[in-house]
Amino acid sequence: MKNNDVKTYWRKTLFMVLWLASIAIAQAQVVLEKEIKITDLGLHFDGSKVTSGASNTGDNAPYDYFFGRNISAHGDCIKTYGDYVFMTWYRGGKEDRHVMLTRYNTKTGTMATIEFPHRHTGYQNKYWIGESHNTIAVGVSPLDGTIHLLYDMHSYSPARPSDGSLANDYFRYSYSVKNAALLPDADFTLDKFVQNGTGGYKHLSMPGSAANSEFLSLTYPRFFQNEGGDLFMLMREGGNNNGMYKFIKYDYNTGNWGDFTDFNRLNAKSQPGIDFNWGLYGDMKYVNGKLRIGFQRRSQDNNDKYLYQNGVYYAYSDDQTGATGWKNYKGEDFSVPLWDADEIKVMEPGDYVTTTQANKVYIVGGFDWTVTANEDVHIISQVRDLENNVTKNLHTYKPSGATDFITSEDFAGGAALYTSGNSIFLIGLTSSKRIFIEQAEGGTNNFTRVYEATTGRTFDHGVVHIENGKVYYYLMENKTGNAQPLYLQIIDLDIVPKDPTSPNNFTVQSVGETCTGMNNGKLVINAEANHDYVATINGVNYGFTQNKTIDNLSPGTYNLCIDVVGKSFEQCFEVNIQAAESLTGKISISKQSAVVSVQSGNAPYVVIKNGEEVLQTYQSDFSIDVSHGDDIQVKTTKDCQGVLSKTINLFEDLKAYPNPTNGAFELFMPNDMDYVDLEVYNIQSQVIISKRFKVNSGKLKLNLEDKPSGLYFVKVNIKKPVFIKVIKN
Repeated sequence: MKNNDVKTYWRKTLFMVLWLASIAIAQAQVVLEKEIKITDLGLHFDGSKVTSGASNTGDNAPYDYFFGRNISAHGDCIKTYGDYVFMTWYRGGKEDRHVMLTRYNTKTGTMATIEFPHRHTGYQNKYWIGESHNTIAVGVSPLDGTIHLLYDMHSYSPARPSDGSLANDYFRYSYSVKNAALLPDADFTLDKFVQNGTGGYKHLSMPGSAANSEFLSLTYPRFFQNEGGDLFMLMREGGNNNGMYKFIKYDYNTGNWGDFTDFNRLNAKSQPGIDFNWGLYGDMKYVNGKLRIGFQRRSQDNNDKYLYQNGVYYAYSDDQTGATGWKNYKGEDFSVPLWDADEIKVMEPGDYVTTTQANKVYIVGGFDWTVTANEDVHIISQVRDLENNVTKNLHTYKPSGATDFITSEDFAGGAALYTSGNSIFLIGLTSSKRIFIEQAEGGTNNFTRVYEATTGRTFDHGVVHIENGKVYYYLMENKTGNAQPLYLQIIDLDIVPKDPTSPNNFTVQSVGETCTGMNNGKLVINAEANHDYVATINGVNYGFTQNKTIDNLSPGTYNLCIDVVGKSFEQCFEVNIQAAESLTGKISISKQSAVVSVQSGNAPYVVIKNGEEVLQTYQSDFSIDVSHGDDIQVKTTKDCQGVLSKTINLFEDLKAYPNPTNGAFELFMPNDMDYVDLEVYNIQSQVIISKRFKVNSGKLKLNLEDKPSGLYFVKVNIKKPVFIKVIKN
């Protein structure tokens, strides 16, 4: 990029107050910034664990459940966007069960809550049996400000439940109109969500190209974003021990979702060498520039020592869409959908307990993972030995550049891991039911407790969301009943955040058109501060959080403006996309070298000698060693820019000296020749000399003193003979 390709100007002046605020942040410690009560009525299952045939004990009785107690502040239920925190919950008690969405404004302290018509349907449509799988996931697209909810599902289909009662209600999806996420509180209402064909707000599929059959038998909805701000949705299809992860991307331009990508396969044992089907429990995230997945496996082998999950598995993709480019932690390629989980296995928590009895190793909960900016991979897990009543928290980590993972048992355990730069943070609840935070340098197990609440409210459980150096811990208070208080605690991690309104926050690189007429120039935008941004060029908006590439631009000058979401700040750039240039220049010979001079064309320049690449350079003037007869081509990395080519003839400037001569003269030859066969002809084409001559220091001597005056021809016998005229006085 040339220096004059990008010019910057601002629409707002930064005031000294921002600088003072950054100083205050830098001097702060890890502290509880705010605690906000969201509601007194978070639904909770306070009854007994029952079987699927349990009868309805009435709405005033405790709320019995089939799997677990938690349903509010559970699952993928909290996200941030701009100055807002979005939280989902079911409203208690047992007779209510409505889906709720609350938006909290971190600047003004106000809240707006939307009640949806749908009510928790319970285990297989028996509302009186609570179903902890049926969480409410929330996602916000920074590209168009839409809000997306997926809720109240556990592998439902027209055939599940078997009575067909959910044949037309097996998938539950609600989504808003564009820019609803940033509406004023008074306008943040149910009517901003898109209705279905019958006037409700619940959709049986996600609009787009995926077939309706793709939305059957889905559980555990999660939303996440890549660094370009694209919104993805991840769910598990199938059951606990025969399930697959599948994910799909939202297109903010059309408001539709694309096609699903399957990470792994159902019915894995159908493949040779795989003895059992398997499912997976974990998460897919976009961390440190890559799409990554970490999970624990649940096998259909019911006779091994594992009651539920086993193993820790991790992989990553260099492709932002996740369709290709998958590798295990060793950097070995594999294709998706994946059949054999062992291709990406990291370690086995069951090896850290002693029991060998069937179904006595319990590995559920306490699992999370993250990756630092330095590519240190950290995974936490928990394993319980039910025979010996032993529980171990494990920290498995691979320092950047290391070959293998290290697993430490000297670890307190926690609910979530977070990374900022090369630091990792461990967040969870202490045995006294209050929040703690520990910090360690990436690639180590040296955790130090930097925050612990010792007084105040206690909590039953919660979900952690971390953004821009702050912990947003969404918690249910440790109370009784099936309607319990929900709180949001915001904790400052003492990370000096990079200011998204800094004049040096953005760098913009212009990449010119590669070939004439292709109109494929691009702009590459990078932000130091991780934040929600909207870039505008030619009237088109592009949302992103840290990095964005805008493709398919024609040559010319553009005005690029970047808006910092939630801030009254916009920075604009004047950007030039250069037109493509054809490759022009020349190749000349100097002694044993081909001298290349490029006048136009986009570097790097690739030199091919006799069909093999021998050099790649950004220099426009350079030389390479050659031999007679070599075929030389000079190209750019784009074939459409043309090629410079030359077949090397080291004899094309072959000279005799002196010429004319009185008899003795010298021929100057290429230095790499030791001998050469020569013939000398007179004007009558008669051979008067035929001999092999030794070449000394690039020259040889001939003598025509005994020959009559006149014109002679010296023939140099090489693959393509060369003739030189010599005149004898």
